[in-house]
Amino acid sequence: MQAVLDGTVLADADEADVVSIEGNWYFPPETVTSQALSKSDTPYTCPWKGQAQYFDVQAADTRHADAAWSYPEPLSSAIDRVGRDFSGYVAFDRKVRVG
Repeated sequence: MQAVLDGTVLADADEADVVSIEGNWYFPPETVTSQALSKSDTPYTCPWKGQAQYFDVQAADTRHADAAWSYPEPLSSAIDRVGRDFSGYVAFDRKVRVG
């Protein structure tokens, strides 16, 4: 399974390794092209997953603000709810093609 934006592969993982949460695919951190992401200062806290870290995504020659996010330390109740530890996994905005 890959996450692709403007011809740039942002993540590449076996489907068994990604986690689907609320219609978004979360990729393990080691499968994400880290040089395509830079931390954003945008704050967000999900009521059930916890504090998120947003990332700006660089694809081709364009920077896409807040086009990826992660939960570095999700709430333990969220891990229980999902049925799997997704700490640090990265999800992408809808403009990123995942498949």
